[in-house]
Amino acid sequence: MLKSEIEEVRRAIQAGQFPNEAAVSQGVVLRLFAALGWPTYNTQIVAPEFALQGRRVDFALCHPPGKPLVFIEVKQVGQSDGAERQLFEYAFHKGVPMAILTDGREWHFFLPGEAGDYGERRVYKLDIVERSAEESANRFEHYLDHDAVCSGAALKAARADYEDVTRERQIQAALPGAWSGLIAEEDELLIELVTDKVESLCGYKPDPDTVATFLKQVAGLSSAPTPPPPAVRRVPATPTTPSGISPVVDTSSIGFVLLGEKHAARNARDVLITAMEALAARDPSFLDRFAALPKHGRTRRYVARDRADLYPGRPDLAQEHAHQLRSGWWLGTNLSRRAVERILEMACGVAGLSYGSELVVQLGD
Repeated sequence: MLKSEIEEVRRAIQAGQFPNEAAVSQGVVLRLFAALGWPTYNTQIVAPEFALQGRRVDFALCHPPGKPLVFIEVKQVGQSDGAERQLFEYAFHKGVPMAILTDGREWHFFLPGEAGDYGERRVYKLDIVERSAEESANRFEHYLDHDAVCSGAALKAARADYEDVTRERQIQAALPGAWSGLIAEEDELLIELVTDKVESLCGYKPDPDTVATFLKQVAGLSSAPTPPPPAVRRVPATPTTPSGISPVVDTSSIGFVLLGEKHAARNARDVLITAMEALAARDPSFLDRFAALPKHGRTRRYVARDRADLYPGRPDLAQEHAHQLRSGWWLGTNLSRRAVERILEMACGVAGLSYGSELVVQLGD
């Protein structure tokens, strides 16, 4: 019955048979309420022009009689914009948990007591002309069926839907930041996925830095190559000058300075290997303690006894991008410059050194 009533209402709306609010109230709202099981003849249950301190709400659905559970504000077809504020004021004043704004065609279902602005407290928007009669009937029964409203099931369903809408809104708001964060952090898994896709398309595998730079440019995080770090840094050195001030160390070339001692390297990969070797030489337990860290990369280990453990599930990477240190440990090298910096910063934490002062790294452009 409800479905057939909706189909007839849709045809009437499209034919322009509801020219004003009174026509919408009688020809659409009350008609659908009756199909939903409401005794529209009982003005204590379906209360028209519900009085509220000198103001009136077009309809109040009540249970028990005289106690409103739902307020309905009716507008002329196409004239419902901006009417939420008045409806919310009514609902707040009376403590009514559900409010509906309709022009006959569009039905806006609100939970006025929830958090957010008017739009964020809308649980659902239904256009009965655009949606199928079956879908519209299901939604009306979900929120406005007489028995469901009286039992509280309709309000419970609306609140569950509100939580879903709020969750989805928060997810949508967080997605850009999550994407930008993965790119800015040069997430290893993301870079690996893009690298593999490029190789499958053209047969050549780009290095991680090329992929990271491309992703930043696409995301608008970088319009030009990142400038190199300052060419001159002050680091603690031994011995110091008589005044106690450490000498200036030039790190403009690729390499690193460990406790005042400069080490040259050909590229970022060599910086990582040489620095890890130097730290292991200072402390024989360093690699064991580094390997024991609870978290390395998101999907891999940076250091492992077995090279296959560096890239779980990726024996190709284990073959191509693993370097065996003098101690016998294996070190993963399929890394961007940012990842190399991150690993060496972790290494400093294990070694008890200060990254950026006791270990200064220069990885080039």
